[in-house]
Amino acid sequence: MVLNNIETLLEKYNNAETSVQEEAQLKAYFNGDHVAPEFEHYKPMFQYFSKSKQEQYTKDVPLNTKKTKLYQWISVAAVAVLMLGLVVPSFMGPTEEEKQEALMVYNQTMEAFSLISLGMNEGKTQLSSLALVGENINEGAQQASKLGEFSTMTNKILKNN
Repeated sequence: MVLNNIETLLEKYNNAETSVQEEAQLKAYFNGDHVAPEFEHYKPMFQYFSKSKQEQYTKDVPLNTKKTKLYQWISVAAVAVLMLGLVVPSFMGPTEEEKQEALMVYNQTMEAFSLISLGMNEGKTQLSSLALVGENINEGAQQASKLGEFSTMTNKILKNN
């Protein structure tokens, strides 16, 4: 009876279906002195599990708390570059003459753009009148197609008489 129970427990253990209590029964059986000869090859495995559970790591693990100075210097350099980026333009910015010249160039560019805009608007009005002519041509073509239908109908009427 006990051997049948151990055999079913081993089968469940190999299929990973055992509970904690059933595994405890298997460990107790294989750690004992009376193990059936057909299950003798399982005994070293369960004894290893029992022994390895009692093992402890006793060596000290050194922790590396040493920080590298490279990251600190990179952060200092980044702050320095940022500060230079903010401070240098205010000292080395454009002079008053350069500002006046830039304003004059801007005004000339705006005048040129307004002249181009006037020319574009004139061309647009001419295109709108051209579109009106195109619509009138399409309307005339539709009227001409009606004349073709009228002539075919008159020919049918005259042929029938």
